[in-house]
Amino acid sequence: MSWRNEYLELVRKLTSLHGTSGREDSVRDLVVDLMKPHVDKLWVDVWGNVVGYRKGSKGAGRIMLAAHMDEIGLFISHIEDDGFLRVIPVGGVLERTLLYQRVVVKTRDGRLYRGVIGLKPPHVIKPEEAQKVPEIRELFIDVGASSREEVEKMGIRVGDIAVFDRDVAELSGDRITGKAFDDRVGVAVMLKALESLGEHQVDVYFVATVQEEVGLKGARTSSYGISPDVALAIDVTIASDVPGVAKSEWFTRLGYGPAIKVVDGRNASGLIAHPKVVDFLVSVAEKRKIPYQLDVISGGTTDASIIALNKEGVAAGTISIPSRYIHSPVEVVDLKDLYNASLLAKAFLEEATPEWVQSVKGLIVK
Repeated sequence: MSWRNEYLELVRKLTSLHGTSGREDSVRDLVVDLMKPHVDKLWVDVWGNVVGYRKGSKGAGRIMLAAHMDEIGLFISHIEDDGFLRVIPVGGVLERTLLYQRVVVKTRDGRLYRGVIGLKPPHVIKPEEAQKVPEIRELFIDVGASSREEVEKMGIRVGDIAVFDRDVAELSGDRITGKAFDDRVGVAVMLKALESLGEHQVDVYFVATVQEEVGLKGARTSSYGISPDVALAIDVTIASDVPGVAKSEWFTRLGYGPAIKVVDGRNASGLIAHPKVVDFLVSVAEKRKIPYQLDVISGGTTDASIIALNKEGVAAGTISIPSRYIHSPVEVVDLKDLYNASLLAKAFLEEATPEWVQSVKGLIVK
């Protein structure tokens, strides 16, 4: 099988599963199965993070790679007497992406039901209402039931989840579209880097984290347990190469390689990547002739920003995968960027030495 089809099928497998923040179980089961053959030790912690450990040949220094398993979605908050489901958002869900979408409702015991997100008919709304994006409290999920009792017989309860109902579809060339690319493509990149990893000197922890979309929570707890010296998050970033955005404002572009994060967050409030990590990623990319971009964005952040604050501090950076239409059911990525991101993560781990890790950790002045 070609590298293209390998990555396409892995993304299909990962995104076909439904796992909002705190409900990552089915994704976790697959990740455990895929990690198990390639690590020396594997465990799932109390929060549900999957941690795979690979011992380095020199057994000195600790590097953590993190990619989050959860996706945005909805929690069922109320069941109406006539069978409609009211919802609240899980993560950064925008109301305008929800209207008239198909969704999958997943029950606590794993049953799946299709539904649609509805709103009162346009024929009966006031003219001023037509000009506004409806608030989430106005929306509801229609699963085809006629009563609360019918919904309950289906096994749907308050606290169950709903996610976008979309399969991966191929566009032109190596570009694909689908839901939950944030951050299942990052998980795919991490798994492929693990699978192909050659000789490496430093101990490595591959972590599929939970609850990133609601506050980077899994990365906080897992990094506390691991105590890494250096960390990389693998996540999507804004590909702003679309109409309406001036070229001078483009952050990254599809097909131009993985993006090495320099800074993110509003007013640089997210991660200011450790300069030595950025420089090392750049030098490795250039040495191995891996295409890359530099990523300076003014919004959003990744697991790296919370790992960087673990205990006395961690030298952290991010390998970013350019993605259009993030937090929508039609996110778009380029498979070549995934492939090259995996090559970069693999190269970073193979080139890192205990001496370099020690140099990043700081200097003893006296």
